[in-house]
Amino acid sequence: MKNFFEAIAYLFEEVLFTPFEMLRNLELQNWWVANGASWLFLLIGFAAATYWTLQLKGFNDRGEENKDPSAHSFL
Repeated sequence: MKNFFEAIAYLFEEVLFTPFEMLRNLELQNWWVANGASWLFLLIGFAAATYWTLQLKGFNDRGEENKDPSAHSFL
């Protein structure tokens, strides 16, 4: 069993964490490039939230939203 758990430790430490090690080393050279994935995810999230808000406003302006208190079964 000890070999099994050592194999799992090796998998995570030497194989699966390799991209994070590369980012850690890259951060010493250029912070902006190392955090590029974070900035990308922030931009995608901001774009999705903006789209969602505009869609909700459009449904509200057209009167398609059912605002009746009994509109949902859980109410």
